[in-house]
Amino acid sequence: MAQLAGVSSMTVSRVVNGNDRVHAATRKIVNAAIATLNYVPSSAARTLAGVASIRLGLLCSNPSTGYLSDVLLGSLEQASRAGAHLVVERCRIGDHEADIVRHLLASGVDGVILPPPLCDSAAVLDVLAEANIPVAVVASAAPASHVLAVMIDDFRAAFAMTDHLIALGHERIGFIAGHPNLAASDRRLAGYRAAVESAGIAMDDRLIANGLFTYRSGLDATEMLLNEPSPPSAIFACNDDMAAAAVAMAHRRGLDVPADLTVCGFDDTRIATAIWPALTTIHQPTAAMARTAVELLAATIRGLPPGDGGGHRTMDFTLVRRQSDSAPRRRPAMRAAEGRPNAYA
Repeated sequence: MAQLAGVSSMTVSRVVNGNDRVHAATRKIVNAAIATLNYVPSSAARTLAGVASIRLGLLCSNPSTGYLSDVLLGSLEQASRAGAHLVVERCRIGDHEADIVRHLLASGVDGVILPPPLCDSAAVLDVLAEANIPVAVVASAAPASHVLAVMIDDFRAAFAMTDHLIALGHERIGFIAGHPNLAASDRRLAGYRAAVESAGIAMDDRLIANGLFTYRSGLDATEMLLNEPSPPSAIFACNDDMAAAAVAMAHRRGLDVPADLTVCGFDDTRIATAIWPALTTIHQPTAAMARTAVELLAATIRGLPPGDGGGHRTMDFTLVRRQSDSAPRRRPAMRAAEGRPNAYA
């Protein structure tokens, strides 16, 4: 069949198993070859081809339910296509995570998927390395060379959003950082700093507030930023949950979003369009990243090559503009001598 279609056997396997990482034109050619040969894959043939059922563990510890639901959706979809059983385990950082990982391994999983924040947990990664079991990390900005990884370029994404805000006319841009233990948080902060500095704007560290990727931490960080003597005209939060909290805090203070305060997020989870105004945000293809992680992990367990992208895949992000951003409001300045409004300042 591969010879008839003029493609590799791996490409045929991806089409047959419903993998979405195949170009539409190539998929059409392979499907035509399947129809010509009246090919019907059997379960026995799948087993002989090395696609016998496997067990994959998914360790979850993300405070954002929107992000976690996207990870679960993508993982479950691809696990079904790959003939894999998905075992989901809750594992909070600092809550004896090494013991939880050992318990998961004892259940007989063939590989483990680690979305953030566990993707950067040294305690978890050390236990898995000792067990010599395949690991796929999702959204780690600094994955180890020996693990499979699917990510975006967090630095470029944060630079792009900050640059967008500067282009709108904002100069005082507040930034709510993510959890300090995540490499992605550091990369996003670095991208923000680089964009501000490249625009020739003086860096003011008082405009950087610490967050933990939680809604509560977003409220506290926004309150701190808005209490500054010269508050920001825009806030860029490291995820959508904290950005949604920034919008809520602005409304609590009687500020209009975006006329008085522009707010932008990161991830493009469900909360981005569930609040008013809907968030301008960085779309991270979380579900697709999880699907790719399952694909890479299943292929590795079955002794198949990782494909053209290798064991580390960097996926594209998109800046999605909605209703929460605008140019900063220009307020009337007072003429000192005449005591009446001047031209807008």
